[in-house]
Amino acid sequence: MCPPIIKIAVAAAIAASASTGAPAQEAREVLAPKGKLRVGAYLGSPLSTVRDSKTGEIHGLSFDLGKELAKRLDLPFEPVNYQRIADVLAGMKAGDVDFTVSNAAPARAVDVNFSQTLISLELGYLVPAASPITTISEVEKAGIRVGVTQGSTSQTTIPKMLPNVTVVPAQNLKHAIEMFERRELDVFATNKPTLFEMSDQMPGARVLDGRWGVEHIAIATPKGREAAMEYVHRFVEDVQASGLLAQAVERAGLRGVVKAP
Repeated sequence: MCPPIIKIAVAAAIAASASTGAPAQEAREVLAPKGKLRVGAYLGSPLSTVRDSKTGEIHGLSFDLGKELAKRLDLPFEPVNYQRIADVLAGMKAGDVDFTVSNAAPARAVDVNFSQTLISLELGYLVPAASPITTISEVEKAGIRVGVTQGSTSQTTIPKMLPNVTVVPAQNLKHAIEMFERRELDVFATNKPTLFEMSDQMPGARVLDGRWGVEHIAIATPKGREAAMEYVHRFVEDVQASGLLAQAVERAGLRGVVKAP
């Protein structure tokens, strides 16, 4: 373990370099000990990665912000692909991922470090074409089958919030759409950007008006790299103030962002 004095010195050096915009050797070593920035991602969510149907290009908050951070640190950018965010975070805990973007839920903060909030998102419900469900209050009815991504925060939240429904985990977002096609789900619950992305692939599907909650999205890095968090905080401040975050949101087609008052 590093003595406290050394940790303080490293943190101070990182803070100084971040404030000038110059990549610090200390930041590179702490944030990317393998010599490259390994960015955890999963396909199907604008928060992570989505593929443009016209150009085939990949965009998403994790992908674009990870690429930007790698550039500033003068490091190779390496996407590491998983099926869902729970797998990304497990990969981070195992030491295989250096950076991702995630809902900064308290349960997740046990295993990873989070920056301050990047953006906040509405949580909602998606229903398929011809569904008789028209309002979020109707989702509370007994017998409603509510799909969630396996390992997501929705999987733990929905049963407490809606004790009468049946929660049905889906392996990933692609499988959730297939479950709708097989009529195994009545509703799917997650953040609205992901719901809108799913609805684009399901003719006639609707994201219900209103919301059942809000989640706060932040950069996640592995535990044990706290000395670099000041650099990460300054990175977040810069992408917010410079418009880089807004550009990444637009490229990803991210909808359902909570507007600042």
